Amino acid sequence: MIQTLAFYLFASLVIASAVMVIMARNPVHSVLWLILAFFNAAGLMVLVGAEFIAMLLVIVYVGAVAVLFLFVVMMLNIDFAEMRAGFINNVPLGLLIALILLVELIMGVGAWSAGGIALGTPDGSAAQGLGQSNIEAVGALLYGKYVFLFEVAGIILLVAMIGAIVLTHRQRPEGARGHQDIGKQIRRRPQDATVLKNPDVGEGVEL
Repeated sequence: MIQTLAFYLFASLVIASAVMVIMARNPVHSVLWLILAFFNAAGLMVLVGAEFIAMLLVIVYVGAVAVLFLFVVMMLNIDFAEMRAGFINNVPLGLLIALILLVELIMGVGAWSAGGIALGTPDGSAAQGLGQSNIEAVGALLYGKYVFLFEVAGIILLVAMIGAIVLTHRQRPEGARGHQDIGKQIRRRPQDATVLKNPDVGEGVEL
């Protein structure tokens, strides 16, 4: 009984939060409603026994993505009045995208009503062991059978991070403010960097 009540509670809050994300006029409020939707979606994942997905929703989406959205909205100087003024110009494109999504949704519901796709008979190699939690099963599969793909994904993310740093790096001319000479910094000795002063009582320090 309590599982049914919890499901309807989480599901109702997810739908209401999603609607408020779209309807809220303040973008900061939209991000806060999005965080609430993520939390309730994590509750739904706990109900179906996917606690690993629930933790990912809270840690990754709420702890990183949604907070990043919030910081970007609060720190950037965005003229929302100008954005609203140009809303009419983007209405045709928005209606086209909405129509495409509606057609895809109808096709998805029709495909679901027609029955599932026959993907073959499972061999049981990926079945969860007795007494094994969901997180243990995911970890054994991820770091066992798919460890090579996991490492490849990590390398791709590393290359993407290095590429973003290279593309955004700006070399300052020598002598300009903020210019760094790495070799000079490495060669500098401690006695050249700090000077000990022992002033008498009541006297200042000469710079």
